[in-house]
Amino acid sequence: MTEPVIVVENLTRKFGNFVAVDHINFEVQPGEVIGYLGPNGSGKTTTIRMLLGLLKPSDGKATVLGYDVFKQSEEIRMRVGYMSQKFAIYDDLTTLENLTFYGGVYGINDKARIQHTLELVGLNGHENTLTSSLSTGWRQRLSLGIALVHEPKLLFLDEPTSGVDPTARRLFWDLIYQLAESGVTILVTTHYMDEAEYCERVAVMRDGKLLAMDTPTNLKKSIITGDVWEVFAHPLEKGLEVLTAMDGVERVGLAGDHLRVISSRARTEQSRSVGKDTMQSLLSEKGISVEKIERGEPTLEDVFLSLAR
Repeated sequence: MTEPVIVVENLTRKFGNFVAVDHINFEVQPGEVIGYLGPNGSGKTTTIRMLLGLLKPSDGKATVLGYDVFKQSEEIRMRVGYMSQKFAIYDDLTTLENLTFYGGVYGINDKARIQHTLELVGLNGHENTLTSSLSTGWRQRLSLGIALVHEPKLLFLDEPTSGVDPTARRLFWDLIYQLAESGVTILVTTHYMDEAEYCERVAVMRDGKLLAMDTPTNLKKSIITGDVWEVFAHPLEKGLEVLTAMDGVERVGLAGDHLRVISSRARTEQSRSVGKDTMQSLLSEKGISVEKIERGEPTLEDVFLSLAR
């Protein structure tokens, strides 16, 4: 049986009286793409920094690639790639010079390896471009290349697509899966729920606690137990107010030009579930014009909001 790449047991980190990471437990298998979700301050980056040996845990234990994060942090850092939120790229160097410099830190002096890394992240042809003139998306590619230059089998990506346009984000994820197919295990933090859908498993953090970790499909099934409705009604604000107060409605939110409703399902023969007809009747009774009400599908955003309540 293949050993897990990451094993975390009751991992905890405190800063004074503040608990940043609170007794979390999980495992990551070889070749997985794990999405790590949570708002700012939820403990995502602190978890990664502990797994890299950059922060000493206050309690618990963890191994990365079989090495103890307490005692063998140097061994870990030489074998993993880390792309932080604010990677230190030298603006007065070209892309090739930056990659060559960081390759040297890992003892990589092979020019063919450096060139291969440039090609892997799509920077071939930009070898002599000053980093200061690169767009955010291209800088992120260079940061990823620096994290990959020593060919790690485990990659930590901390919000790698923050500030990047949707097209560049899609290309970035294509590259992530190209790496995963070659055998690289990837743990990536993100604020974007659509990106989390690409992950094989998703972990949800809040206030230092790991609330759930499973496949996107399983999370939707286990966390969103009610029905999802897309309600097109006017005025939206009044519809939001009415449906929020309705018995059997778990959550209502604005979703662009309509309302997104999650209602409870009937648990007994005596109880009634909230359906299309009951919502239509109530909204019409309150003088709200209903254009249409359609069935919706649960999303990871629904999961996140349900867990974060």
